[in-house]
Amino acid sequence: MLLYCAANYLEMTDQYGEDNLLSRCDSFFHKNILRNWKDCIVALQSSEPVISFAGKLQIIDKCLNALSTMVCTDPSLFGWPMMMYGKLQSPGGSILWNGINTGARIRSAESDWWYEDTSYLCIDLFKRLIKTMQARGIRPESIAGAIMYYARKFLPGLERWQGGKTRAVARFSSTPVSVDQTALLETIATLLPEKKSRSYCRFLLGILRTALILDVSEACKDCLEKRVGMQLEFASLDGLLIPTYKDCDTLYDTDCVQRIVQHFVSSQSSVPTFSPCSPDTETTPPSEPLRKVAKLVDDYIAEVASDVNLKPDKVRALAEALPEDSRSFHDGLYRALDIYFKAHPWLPDTEKEQMCNIIDYQKLSIDACAHASQNERLPLRVVLQVLFFEQMHLRTALAGCFHVADPDNGPTNPNTTQNALVGQIVQRDGWVSVVRENRDLKGDMDRMRSRVQELEEEFSKIKQEMRKVSKSFSSLSSPRLVSWSACNLLPRSSNAHRDVVKVGESSSRVLVDRPRSSQDLRHRKSFLCSGEK
Repeated sequence: MLLYCAANYLEMTDQYGEDNLLSRCDSFFHKNILRNWKDCIVALQSSEPVISFAGKLQIIDKCLNALSTMVCTDPSLFGWPMMMYGKLQSPGGSILWNGINTGARIRSAESDWWYEDTSYLCIDLFKRLIKTMQARGIRPESIAGAIMYYARKFLPGLERWQGGKTRAVARFSSTPVSVDQTALLETIATLLPEKKSRSYCRFLLGILRTALILDVSEACKDCLEKRVGMQLEFASLDGLLIPTYKDCDTLYDTDCVQRIVQHFVSSQSSVPTFSPCSPDTETTPPSEPLRKVAKLVDDYIAEVASDVNLKPDKVRALAEALPEDSRSFHDGLYRALDIYFKAHPWLPDTEKEQMCNIIDYQKLSIDACAHASQNERLPLRVVLQVLFFEQMHLRTALAGCFHVADPDNGPTNPNTTQNALVGQIVQRDGWVSVVRENRDLKGDMDRMRSRVQELEEEFSKIKQEMRKVSKSFSSLSSPRLVSWSACNLLPRSSNAHRDVVKVGESSSRVLVDRPRSSQDLRHRKSFLCSGEK
């Protein structure tokens, strides 16, 4: 290519001599170079120092068109070996060594055989090649694969965020020159095709992280965020955990994720969701991509909620970025807020109540309701709201059951989904009542256990008193003292006091009357003796 440009610059045409250098270079270029893949790659690489002059001669355009044609066609039609830096293969599929068939068979023919050779072009030539391939209608999957291979080769650390198995970038002696990574990334962002897949979304998230590290232009960041948002349903939680690369207190860049979610919502709103079978748009369930993204956002909030520097406004903005009907259940959102309250115990109840307003308590499952009714981290007003909606569910369920079971109401409702919903509510409220009964039984058991302990303590005190009484009986020998001590142990009621007084009076009377009876006896004995005489 340099010789071709030099001959043209020196005007070595046939006017100054027959079969001059310029005509020879032109003939060799069209007959040999444009018909061989390897020679086209070498010609483009050699034209990089004089790329502006070679462009005027249309040498670069002709090479790019030839390469695009070879990529679109079966590579076995253009001679072998095809790849300049990759494996050498014969048209039959065996590996060549120095042009000799070794007989070794390859495992499978891949459509990415041209990725490695095109990665040795400079960014300007690579951009023009991709534009030419897009104009020729080459599949976006092939173009995206070539761009991903090129980006992994020139952007170190990109493979670290890809995860899974990626195509290894070979290293050769003819290594590419160093380039400006910022300019290269901005150019790659403009070449990305419209394609949706899980691996491609992972690649876009890795490119976005690299763009944030290199601090590219805002237009490039916005372009990458839009492309990620258009296929956010294919993203993973690890891919969305983008660290903060600026001077910020938070660990993760929640603003970037919020913008990605907003781009996703705007792309979903532009797609019509009309269903001829169900004209009622209010009862239409959320689409599958919207449901996946809602779960992904809830998991993301739960993951970043443990950051002590995360503000409540950021959490609310992330949760409210999706429409209200995107979540069939709010269990994931409740779990995320519970983790946030646990990591931020200093939040006042007013702030917690404002954050809990994003939860629809009617969409909580049985487990979430049971946990929320006993959650000490929630404000009392929120707990009361949960209990109130439980009672509302119970009334609705009972009314629906009575309406279905009453035969006088006419034929049954053909809408079986409502009956199924009523059954789910009955089952849910039934489990709630069981949980409450278990909690009441647990409280009764605790009170019974405390009462038993009190009785055991009283019984031990009575046993000690009995032991003291037995020791006093054994030490004292006088029956009067024994009776006196026994009387002291007995309770002193008013009747017992009267009995003691009466017994005392009778005993005193006996003692007073006892001398009188002895005198009468002597008097009777003397009277009997005198009579006998």
